[in-house]
Amino acid sequence: MLLQLEIENIAIIDRLNIALEPGFNALTGETGAGKSILIDSINALLGSRVSRELIRSGAEKATVQGLFSKPPALDPILEEFGIETGDDDTLLISRTITESGKNICRINGTLVTVAMLREIGQRLIDVHGQHDNQSLLRVETHIQLLDLFAGESLSAVKSAYRKELEDLKACQARLRELAGEGKERERLMDTLRYQIEEIRQAALYAGEDEELEKQSRILAHAEDIVSAFNTAYQAIRGQDDDDAGALDRVQWALDALRRVEEIDASYASVCATLEDISERLSDLSRDIRHTRDSTEYDPNLHRAVEERISLIQGLKRKYGETIPDILAYAENAAKRLDELEHNEELIASIKARIKALEASLTEKCREMNSLRLQAGKRLAEGIMKELADLEMPKTIFQVAVNSVPEMGFTADGTDQVEFLFSPNPGEPPKSLSKIASGGEMSRVMLAVKAMLADLDSIPTLIFDEIDTGVSGKAAASVGEKLRALSGKHQVLCVTHHAQIASLAHHHFLITKSIQGDRTVTMVRRLEGQDREAEITRLLSGEHATEAAKSLARELLGKSKGDKE
Repeated sequence: MLLQLEIENIAIIDRLNIALEPGFNALTGETGAGKSILIDSINALLGSRVSRELIRSGAEKATVQGLFSKPPALDPILEEFGIETGDDDTLLISRTITESGKNICRINGTLVTVAMLREIGQRLIDVHGQHDNQSLLRVETHIQLLDLFAGESLSAVKSAYRKELEDLKACQARLRELAGEGKERERLMDTLRYQIEEIRQAALYAGEDEELEKQSRILAHAEDIVSAFNTAYQAIRGQDDDDAGALDRVQWALDALRRVEEIDASYASVCATLEDISERLSDLSRDIRHTRDSTEYDPNLHRAVEERISLIQGLKRKYGETIPDILAYAENAAKRLDELEHNEELIASIKARIKALEASLTEKCREMNSLRLQAGKRLAEGIMKELADLEMPKTIFQVAVNSVPEMGFTADGTDQVEFLFSPNPGEPPKSLSKIASGGEMSRVMLAVKAMLADLDSIPTLIFDEIDTGVSGKAAASVGEKLRALSGKHQVLCVTHHAQIASLAHHHFLITKSIQGDRTVTMVRRLEGQDREAEITRLLSGEHATEAAKSLARELLGKSKGDKE
Protein backbone atom coordinates (compact mmCIF):
# COMPACT_ATOMS: atom_id res chain seq x y z
CA MET A 1 0.00 0.00 0.00
CA LEU A 2 1.16 3.55 -0.77
CA LEU A 3 1.37 5.30 2.58
CA GLN A 4 2.93 8.62 1.65
CA LEU A 5 3.90 10.42 -1.55
CA GLU A 6 6.32 13.35 -1.76
CA ILE A 7 6.92 15.24 -5.02
CA GLU A 8 9.42 18.03 -5.57
CA ASN A 9 10.02 20.20 -8.67
CA ILE A 10 7.90 18.26 -11.14
CA ALA A 11 6.08 20.39 -13.74
CA ILE A 12 3.94 22.91 -11.80
CA ILE A 13 4.43 21.05 -8.51
CA ASP A 14 6.91 22.88 -6.28
CA ARG A 15 6.70 20.59 -3.24
CA LEU A 16 3.85 18.26 -2.38
CA ASN A 17 3.35 15.77 0.42
CA ILE A 18 0.29 13.48 0.56
CA ALA A 19 -0.50 10.97 3.30
CA LEU A 20 -2.75 8.33 1.74
CA GLU A 21 -5.07 5.89 3.46
CA PRO A 22 -6.32 2.32 3.01
CA GLY A 23 -9.60 1.93 1.18
CA PHE A 24 -11.00 4.13 -1.57
CA ASN A 25 -9.19 7.48 -2.13
CA ALA A 26 -10.74 9.95 -4.57
CA LEU A 27 -8.74 12.79 -6.14
CA THR A 28 -10.65 15.61 -7.78
CA GLY A 29 -9.90 19.07 -9.09
CA GLU A 30 -10.33 21.36 -12.05
CA THR A 31 -8.85 20.49 -15.43
CA GLY A 32 -5.18 21.49 -15.50
CA ALA A 33 -4.82 21.56 -11.72
CA GLY A 34 -2.15 18.86 -11.83
CA LYS A 35 -3.96 15.54 -11.47
CA SER A 36 -2.22 14.01 -14.47
CA ILE A 37 1.14 15.28 -13.17
CA LEU A 38 0.46 13.40 -9.95
CA ILE A 39 -0.07 10.18 -11.92
CA ASP A 40 3.04 10.87 -14.02
CA SER A 41 5.04 11.26 -10.80
CA ILE A 42 3.80 7.92 -9.47
CA ASN A 43 4.63 6.27 -12.80
CA ALA A 44 8.16 7.70 -12.55
CA LEU A 45 8.45 6.15 -9.10
CA LEU A 46 7.45 2.80 -10.59
CA GLY A 47 10.24 2.85 -13.17
CA SER A 48 8.46 4.31 -16.20
CA ARG A 49 10.41 6.28 -18.78
CA VAL A 50 10.58 9.99 -17.92
CA SER A 51 11.72 13.08 -19.78
CA ARG A 52 13.88 15.92 -18.49
CA GLU A 53 11.01 18.18 -19.52
CA LEU A 54 9.17 16.91 -16.44
CA ILE A 55 11.55 18.96 -14.25
CA ARG A 56 10.02 22.21 -13.00
CA SER A 57 11.28 25.26 -14.88
CA GLY A 58 14.27 26.80 -13.11
CA ALA A 59 15.07 23.67 -11.05
CA GLU A 60 18.14 21.49 -11.60
CA LYS A 61 16.47 18.26 -10.55
CA ALA A 62 13.13 16.69 -9.67
CA THR A 63 12.48 14.07 -7.00
CA VAL A 64 9.63 11.68 -6.22
CA GLN A 65 9.54 9.62 -3.01
CA GLY A 66 7.00 7.05 -1.94
CA LEU A 67 6.65 5.19 1.34
CA PHE A 68 5.03 1.77 0.89
CA SER A 69 4.02 -1.02 3.18
CA LYS A 70 5.87 -4.08 1.90
CA PRO A 71 3.84 -7.00 0.52
CA PRO A 72 5.32 -10.42 1.44
CA ALA A 73 5.48 -11.40 -2.25
CA LEU A 74 8.32 -8.89 -2.71
CA ASP A 75 10.68 -10.57 -0.24
CA PRO A 76 12.48 -12.87 -2.75
CA ILE A 77 13.12 -9.99 -5.18
CA LEU A 78 14.33 -7.64 -2.44
CA GLU A 79 16.70 -10.36 -1.21
CA GLU A 80 17.97 -10.92 -4.77
CA PHE A 81 18.63 -7.18 -5.17
CA GLY A 82 20.33 -6.96 -1.75
CA ILE A 83 17.76 -4.52 -0.34
CA GLU A 84 17.26 -4.64 3.41
CA THR A 85 13.95 -3.92 5.12
CA GLY A 86 13.46 -2.71 8.66
CA ASP A 87 11.25 -4.06 11.40
CA ASP A 88 8.36 -1.86 10.26
CA ASP A 89 8.18 -3.69 6.88
CA THR A 90 8.14 -0.50 4.80
CA LEU A 91 9.86 0.46 1.57
CA LEU A 92 11.07 3.99 0.91
CA ILE A 93 11.46 4.39 -2.84
CA SER A 94 12.94 7.53 -4.39
CA ARG A 95 13.82 8.65 -7.90
CA THR A 96 15.68 11.81 -8.81
CA ILE A 97 15.77 13.11 -12.39
CA THR A 98 18.48 15.65 -13.26
CA GLU A 99 18.88 18.14 -16.10
CA SER A 100 21.70 16.00 -17.50
CA GLY A 101 19.27 13.11 -17.90
CA LYS A 102 20.79 11.06 -15.09
CA ASN A 103 18.42 9.04 -12.90
CA ILE A 104 19.26 8.26 -9.28
CA CYS A 105 17.01 5.54 -7.86
CA ARG A 106 17.06 4.22 -4.31
CA ILE A 107 15.06 1.67 -2.34
CA ASN A 108 15.56 1.86 1.43
CA GLY A 109 18.75 3.80 0.73
CA THR A 110 20.20 1.18 -1.64
CA LEU A 111 21.05 2.40 -5.14
CA VAL A 112 19.11 0.49 -7.80
CA THR A 113 18.74 0.69 -11.57
CA VAL A 114 15.57 1.87 -13.32
CA ALA A 115 15.01 -1.74 -14.45
CA MET A 116 15.16 -2.94 -10.83
CA LEU A 117 12.77 -0.14 -9.85
CA ARG A 118 10.37 -1.27 -12.56
CA GLU A 119 10.63 -4.90 -11.43
CA ILE A 120 9.57 -3.92 -7.91
CA GLY A 121 7.15 -1.14 -8.89
CA GLN A 122 4.95 -3.38 -11.03
CA ARG A 123 4.29 -5.48 -7.92
CA LEU A 124 3.29 -2.47 -5.81
CA ILE A 125 0.92 -0.43 -7.98
CA ASP A 126 -1.21 -1.11 -11.05
CA VAL A 127 -2.11 2.10 -12.94
CA HIS A 128 -5.13 2.16 -15.26
CA GLY A 129 -6.13 5.07 -17.46
CA GLN A 130 -8.90 5.62 -19.97
CA HIS A 131 -6.45 5.12 -22.84
CA ASP A 132 -4.15 2.49 -21.38
CA ASN A 133 -6.22 -0.48 -20.25
CA GLN A 134 -3.28 -2.52 -21.47
CA SER A 135 -4.42 -5.93 -20.34
CA LEU A 136 -7.74 -5.52 -22.17
CA LEU A 137 -6.55 -3.72 -25.29
CA ARG A 138 -3.78 -6.25 -25.98
CA VAL A 139 -5.27 -9.56 -27.05
CA GLU A 140 -2.03 -11.37 -26.23
CA THR A 141 -2.54 -10.66 -22.51
CA HIS A 142 -6.05 -12.11 -22.33
CA ILE A 143 -4.62 -15.59 -21.80
CA GLN A 144 -2.68 -14.38 -18.74
CA LEU A 145 -5.85 -12.86 -17.22
CA LEU A 146 -7.79 -16.06 -17.86
CA ASP A 147 -5.02 -18.24 -16.43
CA LEU A 148 -4.86 -16.06 -13.32
CA PHE A 149 -8.60 -16.58 -12.86
CA ALA A 150 -8.31 -20.33 -13.50
CA GLY A 151 -6.14 -20.62 -10.39
CA GLU A 152 -3.87 -23.32 -9.00
CA SER A 153 -5.19 -26.25 -11.06
CA LEU A 154 -4.07 -24.62 -14.31
CA SER A 155 -0.96 -23.09 -12.75
CA ALA A 156 0.37 -26.53 -11.74
CA VAL A 157 -0.11 -27.99 -15.23
CA LYS A 158 1.39 -24.87 -16.83
CA SER A 159 4.46 -25.03 -14.61
CA ALA A 160 5.13 -28.68 -15.51
CA TYR A 161 4.46 -27.88 -19.17
CA ARG A 162 7.04 -25.07 -19.22
CA LYS A 163 9.73 -27.26 -17.69
CA GLU A 164 9.19 -29.87 -20.39
CA LEU A 165 9.13 -27.14 -23.05
CA GLU A 166 12.57 -25.95 -21.95
CA ASP A 167 13.79 -29.55 -22.15
CA LEU A 168 12.32 -29.86 -25.66
CA LYS A 169 14.02 -26.68 -26.85
CA ALA A 170 17.36 -27.88 -25.48
CA CYS A 171 16.97 -31.24 -27.25
CA GLN A 172 15.99 -29.55 -30.53
CA ALA A 173 19.02 -27.26 -30.35
CA ARG A 174 21.27 -30.24 -29.65
CA LEU A 175 19.79 -32.15 -32.56
CA ARG A 176 20.37 -29.22 -34.95
CA GLU A 177 23.95 -29.07 -33.76
CA LEU A 178 24.56 -32.80 -34.24
CA ALA A 179 22.73 -33.11 -37.53
CA GLY A 180 24.64 -30.34 -39.32
CA GLU A 181 25.93 -30.67 -42.84
CA GLY A 182 28.54 -33.40 -43.39
CA LYS A 183 31.40 -31.09 -44.42
CA GLU A 184 30.81 -28.82 -41.44
CA ARG A 185 30.76 -31.84 -39.13
CA GLU A 186 34.04 -33.17 -40.57
CA ARG A 187 35.64 -29.73 -40.30
CA LEU A 188 34.62 -29.50 -36.65
CA MET A 189 35.95 -33.00 -35.93
CA ASP A 190 39.31 -32.15 -37.54
CA THR A 191 39.52 -28.98 -35.46
CA LEU A 192 38.76 -30.86 -32.26
CA ARG A 193 41.35 -33.56 -33.03
CA TYR A 194 44.01 -30.90 -33.65
CA GLN A 195 43.15 -29.07 -30.43
CA ILE A 196 43.16 -32.24 -28.33
CA GLU A 197 46.49 -33.38 -29.80
CA GLU A 198 48.08 -29.95 -29.35
CA ILE A 199 47.16 -29.91 -25.65
CA ARG A 200 48.12 -33.58 -25.18
CA GLN A 201 51.57 -33.09 -26.66
CA ALA A 202 52.18 -30.14 -24.36
CA ALA A 203 51.94 -32.55 -21.37
CA LEU A 204 50.91 -29.79 -18.99
CA TYR A 205 50.38 -30.16 -15.28
CA ALA A 206 48.77 -27.81 -12.78
CA GLY A 207 51.21 -25.26 -11.34
CA GLU A 208 53.82 -25.79 -14.06
CA ASP A 209 53.54 -22.21 -15.32
CA GLU A 210 54.27 -20.84 -11.86
CA GLU A 211 57.30 -23.13 -11.47
CA LEU A 212 58.66 -22.08 -14.87
CA GLU A 213 58.24 -18.39 -14.12
CA LYS A 214 60.22 -18.88 -10.89
CA GLN A 215 62.95 -20.83 -12.67
CA SER A 216 63.17 -18.18 -15.39
CA ARG A 217 63.64 -15.42 -12.85
CA ILE A 218 66.48 -17.37 -11.15
CA LEU A 219 68.26 -18.08 -14.42
CA ALA A 220 67.94 -14.50 -15.59
CA HIS A 221 69.56 -13.25 -12.36
CA ALA A 222 71.98 -16.16 -11.70
CA GLU A 223 75.09 -13.98 -11.54
CA ASP A 224 73.51 -11.57 -9.04
CA ILE A 225 72.21 -14.47 -6.95
CA VAL A 226 75.62 -16.20 -6.76
CA SER A 227 77.32 -12.92 -5.85
CA ALA A 228 74.79 -12.13 -3.13
CA PHE A 229 74.92 -15.59 -1.57
CA ASN A 230 78.74 -15.62 -1.71
CA THR A 231 78.89 -12.29 0.13
CA ALA A 232 76.45 -13.62 2.73
CA TYR A 233 78.53 -16.79 3.19
CA GLN A 234 81.77 -14.84 3.66
CA ALA A 235 80.07 -12.54 6.17
CA ILE A 236 79.15 -15.54 8.28
CA ARG A 237 82.24 -17.74 7.74
CA GLY A 238 84.95 -15.18 6.88
CA GLN A 239 87.10 -14.98 3.72
CA ASP A 240 90.26 -16.65 5.17
CA ASP A 241 91.99 -17.43 8.43
CA ASP A 242 92.94 -13.77 8.96
CA ASP A 243 89.35 -12.49 8.35
CA ALA A 244 86.93 -13.77 11.00
CA GLY A 245 83.25 -14.05 10.12
CA ALA A 246 80.12 -13.66 12.22
CA LEU A 247 80.22 -17.32 13.28
CA ASP A 248 83.80 -16.95 14.59
CA ARG A 249 82.91 -13.82 16.52
CA VAL A 250 79.89 -15.46 18.13
CA GLN A 251 82.10 -18.41 19.09
CA TRP A 252 84.67 -16.02 20.67
CA ALA A 253 81.90 -14.41 22.70
CA LEU A 254 80.68 -17.82 23.82
CA ASP A 255 84.19 -18.95 24.85
CA ALA A 256 84.67 -15.76 26.89
CA LEU A 257 81.38 -16.06 28.75
CA ARG A 258 81.81 -19.74 29.52
CA ARG A 259 84.81 -18.84 31.67
CA VAL A 260 82.48 -16.96 34.06
CA GLU A 261 79.13 -18.70 33.59
CA GLU A 262 79.32 -20.49 36.94
CA ILE A 263 79.56 -17.22 38.87
CA ASP A 264 75.90 -16.37 38.31
CA ALA A 265 72.97 -18.44 37.00
CA SER A 266 71.90 -15.69 34.55
CA TYR A 267 75.27 -15.96 32.75
CA ALA A 268 74.46 -19.53 31.79
CA SER A 269 71.29 -18.32 30.07
CA VAL A 270 73.32 -15.89 27.95
CA CYS A 271 75.73 -18.69 27.07
CA ALA A 272 72.86 -20.94 26.01
CA THR A 273 71.50 -18.19 23.74
CA LEU A 274 74.90 -17.63 22.11
CA GLU A 275 75.28 -21.38 21.62
CA ASP A 276 71.89 -21.49 19.86
CA ILE A 277 72.88 -18.56 17.65
CA SER A 278 76.12 -20.30 16.76
CA GLU A 279 74.29 -23.48 15.73
CA ARG A 280 71.76 -21.50 13.67
CA LEU A 281 74.51 -19.53 11.91
CA SER A 282 76.33 -22.78 11.14
CA ASP A 283 73.18 -24.31 9.63
CA LEU A 284 72.40 -21.11 7.74
CA SER A 285 75.90 -20.90 6.28
CA ARG A 286 75.56 -24.46 4.91
CA ASP A 287 72.20 -23.56 3.25
CA ILE A 288 73.70 -20.40 1.76
CA ARG A 289 76.72 -22.29 0.43
CA HIS A 290 74.46 -24.96 -1.12
CA THR A 291 72.36 -22.34 -2.89
CA ARG A 292 75.48 -20.51 -4.10
CA ASP A 293 77.17 -23.66 -5.40
CA SER A 294 74.01 -25.03 -7.05
CA THR A 295 73.16 -21.78 -8.87
CA GLU A 296 74.75 -21.31 -12.24
CA TYR A 297 73.69 -19.70 -15.48
CA ASP A 298 72.88 -22.24 -18.18
CA PRO A 299 71.92 -20.43 -21.43
CA ASN A 300 70.54 -23.61 -22.97
CA LEU A 301 68.35 -24.30 -19.95
CA HIS A 302 67.22 -20.66 -19.86
CA ARG A 303 66.25 -20.81 -23.53
CA ALA A 304 64.35 -24.07 -22.99
CA VAL A 305 62.44 -22.59 -20.03
CA GLU A 306 61.49 -19.47 -22.02
CA GLU A 307 60.29 -21.61 -24.94
CA ARG A 308 58.15 -23.67 -22.55
CA ILE A 309 56.66 -20.50 -21.04
CA SER A 310 55.90 -19.22 -24.55
CA LEU A 311 54.21 -22.50 -25.45
CA ILE A 312 51.97 -22.36 -22.36
CA GLN A 313 51.09 -18.71 -22.99
CA GLY A 314 50.06 -19.59 -26.54
CA LEU A 315 47.81 -22.38 -25.25
CA LYS A 316 46.29 -19.99 -22.70
CA ARG A 317 45.39 -17.54 -25.46
CA LYS A 318 43.57 -20.31 -27.30
CA TYR A 319 41.99 -22.46 -24.62
CA GLY A 320 41.80 -20.80 -21.19
CA GLU A 321 43.36 -18.42 -18.72
CA THR A 322 44.93 -21.15 -16.55
CA ILE A 323 46.45 -24.61 -17.07
CA PRO A 324 43.40 -26.27 -15.37
CA ASP A 325 41.20 -24.35 -17.87
CA ILE A 326 43.28 -25.70 -20.78
CA LEU A 327 43.08 -29.26 -19.48
CA ALA A 328 39.31 -28.90 -18.96
CA TYR A 329 38.96 -27.61 -22.53
CA ALA A 330 40.76 -30.69 -23.82
CA GLU A 331 38.51 -32.95 -21.76
CA ASN A 332 35.34 -31.27 -23.08
CA ALA A 333 36.69 -31.33 -26.63
CA ALA A 334 37.30 -35.07 -26.31
CA LYS A 335 33.71 -35.60 -25.15
CA ARG A 336 32.42 -33.46 -28.02
CA LEU A 337 34.54 -35.39 -30.52
CA ASP A 338 33.25 -38.68 -29.16
CA GLU A 339 29.68 -37.43 -29.61
CA LEU A 340 30.35 -36.42 -33.20
CA GLU A 341 32.03 -39.74 -33.99
CA HIS A 342 29.03 -41.60 -32.58
CA ASN A 343 26.39 -39.01 -33.41
CA GLU A 344 24.05 -41.39 -35.23
CA GLU A 345 23.34 -43.21 -31.98
CA LEU A 346 23.08 -39.93 -30.10
CA ILE A 347 20.78 -38.42 -32.73
CA ALA A 348 18.48 -41.43 -32.50
CA SER A 349 18.40 -41.09 -28.71
CA ILE A 350 17.62 -37.36 -28.85
CA LYS A 351 14.90 -37.88 -31.49
CA ALA A 352 13.25 -40.45 -29.23
CA ARG A 353 13.41 -37.99 -26.33
CA ILE A 354 11.90 -35.23 -28.50
CA LYS A 355 9.06 -37.51 -29.58
CA ALA A 356 8.28 -38.40 -25.96
CA LEU A 357 8.39 -34.76 -24.89
CA GLU A 358 6.10 -33.67 -27.75
CA ALA A 359 3.56 -36.34 -26.79
CA SER A 360 3.65 -35.24 -23.15
CA LEU A 361 3.38 -31.54 -24.09
CA THR A 362 0.45 -32.25 -26.40
CA GLU A 363 -1.38 -33.99 -23.57
CA LYS A 364 -0.68 -31.08 -21.20
CA CYS A 365 -1.96 -28.64 -23.86
CA ARG A 366 -5.21 -30.63 -24.05
CA GLU A 367 -5.48 -30.49 -20.26
CA MET A 368 -4.84 -26.72 -20.20
CA ASN A 369 -7.40 -26.20 -22.97
CA SER A 370 -10.04 -28.07 -20.97
CA LEU A 371 -9.29 -26.07 -17.81
CA ARG A 372 -9.34 -22.79 -19.77
CA LEU A 373 -12.68 -23.60 -21.37
CA GLN A 374 -14.18 -24.23 -17.93
CA ALA A 375 -12.58 -21.12 -16.43
CA GLY A 376 -13.54 -19.01 -19.47
CA LYS A 377 -17.19 -19.90 -19.03
CA ARG A 378 -17.12 -18.98 -15.34
CA LEU A 379 -15.21 -15.75 -16.02
CA ALA A 380 -17.62 -14.66 -18.76
CA GLU A 381 -20.65 -15.33 -16.55
CA GLY A 382 -19.08 -13.43 -13.67
CA ILE A 383 -18.12 -10.44 -15.83
CA MET A 384 -21.61 -10.19 -17.33
CA LYS A 385 -23.03 -10.16 -13.82
CA GLU A 386 -20.58 -7.40 -12.85
CA LEU A 387 -21.45 -5.45 -16.02
CA ALA A 388 -25.14 -5.72 -15.20
CA ASP A 389 -24.34 -4.03 -11.88
CA LEU A 390 -22.53 -1.35 -13.92
CA GLU A 391 -25.65 -0.51 -15.93
CA MET A 392 -24.77 -2.73 -18.90
CA PRO A 393 -27.40 -5.48 -18.42
CA LYS A 394 -27.74 -6.40 -22.10
CA THR A 395 -24.02 -6.84 -22.69
CA ILE A 396 -22.69 -10.14 -23.94
CA PHE A 397 -19.14 -11.01 -22.87
CA GLN A 398 -17.44 -14.17 -24.03
CA VAL A 399 -14.03 -15.73 -23.52
CA ALA A 400 -13.01 -17.44 -26.76
CA VAL A 401 -10.53 -20.27 -26.17
CA ASN A 402 -9.25 -21.84 -29.39
CA SER A 403 -6.75 -24.66 -29.66
CA VAL A 404 -4.30 -23.96 -32.49
CA PRO A 405 -1.75 -26.81 -32.41
CA GLU A 406 -0.36 -25.80 -35.81
CA MET A 407 1.19 -22.68 -34.28
CA GLY A 408 3.49 -24.91 -32.24
CA PHE A 409 4.22 -25.03 -28.55
CA THR A 410 4.36 -21.56 -26.96
CA ALA A 411 5.04 -20.60 -23.35
CA ASP A 412 1.27 -20.83 -22.72
CA GLY A 413 0.56 -23.96 -24.74
CA THR A 414 -1.28 -24.09 -28.05
CA ASP A 415 -4.32 -22.03 -27.06
CA GLN A 416 -5.33 -18.59 -28.26
CA VAL A 417 -7.59 -16.60 -25.94
CA GLU A 418 -9.56 -13.48 -26.80
CA PHE A 419 -12.25 -11.52 -24.98
CA LEU A 420 -15.32 -10.91 -27.17
CA PHE A 421 -17.89 -8.21 -26.51
CA SER A 422 -21.31 -7.11 -27.70
CA PRO A 423 -22.82 -4.05 -25.99
CA ASN A 424 -26.09 -4.14 -27.95
CA PRO A 425 -28.72 -6.89 -28.22
CA GLY A 426 -28.76 -8.63 -31.60
CA GLU A 427 -25.13 -7.82 -32.38
CA PRO A 428 -22.71 -10.74 -32.48
CA PRO A 429 -19.78 -10.55 -30.05
CA LYS A 430 -16.62 -9.14 -31.59
CA SER A 431 -13.11 -8.39 -30.41
CA LEU A 432 -13.30 -6.28 -27.25
CA SER A 433 -10.29 -4.22 -28.28
CA LYS A 434 -11.94 -3.18 -31.54
CA ILE A 435 -15.52 -2.23 -30.69
CA ALA A 436 -15.74 -1.12 -27.05
CA SER A 437 -16.01 2.62 -26.41
CA GLY A 438 -13.92 4.36 -23.76
CA GLY A 439 -16.71 4.28 -21.21
CA GLU A 440 -17.56 0.66 -21.98
CA MET A 441 -13.91 -0.36 -21.78
CA SER A 442 -13.61 1.31 -18.38
CA ARG A 443 -16.54 -0.66 -17.04
CA VAL A 444 -15.34 -3.94 -18.56
CA MET A 445 -11.94 -3.37 -16.96
CA LEU A 446 -13.60 -2.74 -13.60
CA ALA A 447 -15.62 -5.93 -14.00
CA VAL A 448 -12.44 -7.91 -14.75
CA LYS A 449 -10.68 -6.38 -11.74
CA ALA A 450 -13.67 -7.23 -9.56
CA MET A 451 -13.51 -10.87 -10.71
CA LEU A 452 -9.76 -11.05 -10.05
CA ALA A 453 -9.77 -9.05 -6.80
CA ASP A 454 -9.10 -12.08 -4.61
CA LEU A 455 -6.33 -13.36 -6.91
CA ASP A 456 -4.53 -10.13 -7.80
CA SER A 457 -1.64 -9.62 -5.36
CA ILE A 458 -0.89 -5.99 -6.35
CA PRO A 459 -1.79 -3.96 -3.24
CA THR A 460 -2.60 -0.58 -4.85
CA LEU A 461 -4.78 0.12 -7.89
CA ILE A 462 -4.85 3.58 -9.49
CA PHE A 463 -7.63 4.57 -11.89
CA ASP A 464 -6.92 7.74 -13.86
CA GLU A 465 -10.15 9.24 -15.21
CA ILE A 466 -11.46 5.84 -16.28
CA ASP A 467 -14.97 7.27 -15.87
CA THR A 468 -14.69 9.28 -19.11
CA GLY A 469 -17.77 8.57 -21.19
CA VAL A 470 -19.67 7.30 -18.14
CA SER A 471 -22.52 9.35 -16.73
CA GLY A 472 -25.51 9.30 -14.46
CA LYS A 473 -26.48 6.03 -12.85
CA ALA A 474 -23.54 4.22 -14.49
CA ALA A 475 -21.09 6.54 -12.71
CA ALA A 476 -22.62 5.63 -9.36
CA SER A 477 -22.23 1.94 -10.27
CA VAL A 478 -18.59 2.51 -11.16
CA GLY A 479 -18.13 4.16 -7.77
CA GLU A 480 -19.72 1.20 -6.03
CA LYS A 481 -17.34 -1.20 -7.84
CA LEU A 482 -14.33 0.92 -6.92
CA ARG A 483 -15.39 0.93 -3.29
CA ALA A 484 -15.92 -2.84 -3.39
CA LEU A 485 -12.42 -3.27 -4.86
CA SER A 486 -11.04 -1.18 -2.00
CA GLY A 487 -11.99 -3.99 0.35
CA LYS A 488 -9.14 -6.04 -1.17
CA HIS A 489 -6.83 -3.29 -2.48
CA GLN A 490 -5.98 0.32 -1.79
CA VAL A 491 -7.77 2.27 -4.56
CA LEU A 492 -6.81 5.73 -5.85
CA CYS A 493 -9.14 7.24 -8.41
CA VAL A 494 -8.79 10.53 -10.30
CA THR A 495 -12.35 11.46 -11.22
CA HIS A 496 -14.63 14.28 -12.40
CA HIS A 497 -17.79 12.51 -11.25
CA ALA A 498 -19.57 13.57 -8.06
CA GLN A 499 -21.26 10.18 -7.82
CA ILE A 500 -17.88 8.42 -7.74
CA ALA A 501 -16.09 10.90 -5.48
CA SER A 502 -18.92 10.84 -2.94
CA LEU A 503 -18.46 7.09 -2.46
CA ALA A 504 -14.77 7.36 -1.53
CA HIS A 505 -13.60 6.75 2.02
CA HIS A 506 -11.09 9.61 1.65
CA HIS A 507 -11.29 12.66 -0.63
CA PHE A 508 -8.35 14.83 -1.79
CA LEU A 509 -8.70 18.09 -3.71
CA ILE A 510 -5.99 19.10 -6.20
CA THR A 511 -5.82 22.84 -6.90
CA LYS A 512 -3.42 25.30 -8.48
CA SER A 513 -2.74 28.91 -7.63
CA ILE A 514 -0.38 31.73 -8.55
CA GLN A 515 2.29 32.40 -5.95
CA GLY A 516 4.46 35.31 -6.99
CA ASP A 517 5.01 34.74 -10.69
CA ARG A 518 4.78 30.93 -10.53
CA THR A 519 1.92 28.44 -10.79
CA VAL A 520 1.87 25.99 -7.88
CA THR A 521 -0.16 22.80 -7.41
CA MET A 522 -1.46 21.89 -3.96
CA VAL A 523 -3.33 18.92 -2.50
CA ARG A 524 -5.46 18.94 0.63
CA ARG A 525 -7.73 16.42 2.26
CA LEU A 526 -11.41 17.34 2.34
CA GLU A 527 -13.73 16.84 5.27
CA GLY A 528 -17.20 18.04 6.21
CA GLN A 529 -18.36 21.22 4.47
CA ASP A 530 -15.25 21.44 2.29
CA ARG A 531 -16.00 18.04 0.83
CA GLU A 532 -19.65 18.94 0.36
CA ALA A 533 -18.59 22.08 -1.52
CA GLU A 534 -16.33 20.05 -3.86
CA ILE A 535 -19.09 17.50 -4.58
CA THR A 536 -21.39 20.43 -5.33
CA ARG A 537 -18.81 21.89 -7.75
CA LEU A 538 -18.54 18.55 -9.53
CA LEU A 539 -22.32 18.51 -9.93
CA SER A 540 -22.92 22.09 -11.09
CA GLY A 541 -19.62 23.80 -11.81
CA GLU A 542 -18.47 27.01 -10.17
CA HIS A 543 -22.00 28.42 -9.80
CA ALA A 544 -23.48 26.23 -7.10
CA THR A 545 -27.26 25.95 -6.98
CA GLU A 546 -29.34 24.98 -4.00
CA ALA A 547 -30.43 21.89 -5.89
CA ALA A 548 -26.78 20.89 -6.41
CA LYS A 549 -25.97 21.51 -2.75
CA SER A 550 -28.92 19.40 -1.69
CA LEU A 551 -27.92 16.60 -4.04
CA ALA A 552 -24.33 16.75 -2.78
CA ARG A 553 -25.52 16.35 0.82
CA GLU A 554 -27.75 13.50 -0.28
CA LEU A 555 -24.88 11.69 -2.07
CA LEU A 556 -22.55 12.10 0.88
CA GLY A 557 -25.22 11.08 3.34
CA LYS A 558 -26.05 7.96 1.36
CA SER A 559 -22.33 7.13 1.04
CA LYS A 560 -21.83 7.56 4.78
CA GLY A 561 -24.80 5.34 5.54
CA ASP A 562 -23.62 2.65 3.13
CA LYS A 563 -20.12 2.67 4.63
CA GLU A 564 -21.46 2.33 8.13
